[in-house]
Amino acid sequence: MRYKLNYLIFVFILFFASVSQATEPLPSWNDTQAKQRIIQFVKKVTDKNSADYVPPEERIAAFDNDGTLWAEKPVFFQIAFAFDRIKALAPEHPEWNNQQPFKAILENDHATLEKLGQKGILEILAVTHAGMTTTDFNNIVKEWIKTAKHPQKHVPYTDLVYQPMIELLEYLRANEFVTFIVSGGGVDFMRAWTEKSYGVPPQQVVGSSAKVKFEMKDGKPILMRLPEIFFIDDKTGKPEGIHRHIGRQPIMAFGNSDGDFEMLEWTTLRSDRPSLAMIVHHDDAEREWAYDRHDPLAKLDVALDAAKKNNWTVISMKNDWKTIFAKP
Repeated sequence: MRYKLNYLIFVFILFFASVSQATEPLPSWNDTQAKQRIIQFVKKVTDKNSADYVPPEERIAAFDNDGTLWAEKPVFFQIAFAFDRIKALAPEHPEWNNQQPFKAILENDHATLEKLGQKGILEILAVTHAGMTTTDFNNIVKEWIKTAKHPQKHVPYTDLVYQPMIELLEYLRANEFVTFIVSGGGVDFMRAWTEKSYGVPPQQVVGSSAKVKFEMKDGKPILMRLPEIFFIDDKTGKPEGIHRHIGRQPIMAFGNSDGDFEMLEWTTLRSDRPSLAMIVHHDDAEREWAYDRHDPLAKLDVALDAAKKNNWTVISMKNDWKTIFAKP
């Protein structure tokens, strides 16, 4: 009898321990200040008895993408996509063998690529992102996402999404937040895969965009992508993009570089309601990469200095995250 009783107690404890573990928010986060600030903030804005209660329709959370939701080294992954497109199209353009910036891409000349500057990048994007319908571009990106692999990690790029941030997105949505991506990356590039990877549908993605033109082709309406920039969703462009696309100021914002600085300001420097801003700090060279103030790709300098003054939380990948990638 005593054996059966002890066994039942053991099963009872295991059951409730497993339930507790299953319902624990943000399981890939260490129990540090960063995790606690998120949980405490969500509790107070969702509690109808709290002075800080925010109705569901106003619970907007904005996330940068590159370096915040997935990795961004050694180059932004959309640039890697563009380089792969150049190589795929090269047989149709033999002149590229002697023409920059294409020659540098075909020869993997990294020294020259680093000197391309904005003009060279825009030329590459014009060739690889324009002259096709929006549907064709979407299909090309989807195929690339399925087949391309990171040059250093040797895994699909979507394996390099951050597990703690996936959990955060899900946690916020479970608490009736609407999660938006607000990124300097191309909006059509991201919309091809963000719903599957993050649970963020295309209509909740704000990004840089090219001009498009409506046409009728063979009796069917199409949108053609043009080799012209329409909007850059970076730095001051992020609050502008939020206003144009979302129509509400976020109460939570997450970034990782100075390109997100104005979005963090737009979210928090107001007095009429609670807000929370957080910066993902890449300080784990062992499990990912370590960089911040002097990085040429994603500098974190001004925003890092402003974090303490503005009460923004700096998330340490090294100390705050138990794991980094969704697929180790």
